[in-house]
Amino acid sequence: MSHNAGMHDNPHKQRTGLTRLWHALHHSLQGLQQACAEKAFRQELLLALVLIPLAFVIGQNWVETSLLVGSVLLVLIVEVLNTGIESAIDRIGPEWHELSKRAKDMGSAAVLLSLLLCAGIWLAAILAWQDVA
Repeated sequence: MSHNAGMHDNPHKQRTGLTRLWHALHHSLQGLQQACAEKAFRQELLLALVLIPLAFVIGQNWVETSLLVGSVLLVLIVEVLNTGIESAIDRIGPEWHELSKRAKDMGSAAVLLSLLLCAGIWLAAILAWQDVA
């Protein structure tokens, strides 16, 4: 069997150029829509809708504003990846397995770390903002 055999079994892999970009955008938007079905993502998204505009008030320069906005977006990104991990594990089957638990726990830990990073950045910025105000 040649190295490339079966490489294009998926018709989506044959797309190139703007068609590939268009379909990639469509799939990304579907992923965001599916993420919105998750309670944790919706909660974090609501928080982002408050924090991101607030970042432009609290941020004292473009670097600080970028850190504030970026830390919030990072939480959303990690939550989407965690949901993807959980979905892949759930597809495998409902039975308990140590590796499935490990994957889900590590995804959850990644969300926790991103939340702690976000909280730390925001706390530092708020304290600095209070000193200036």
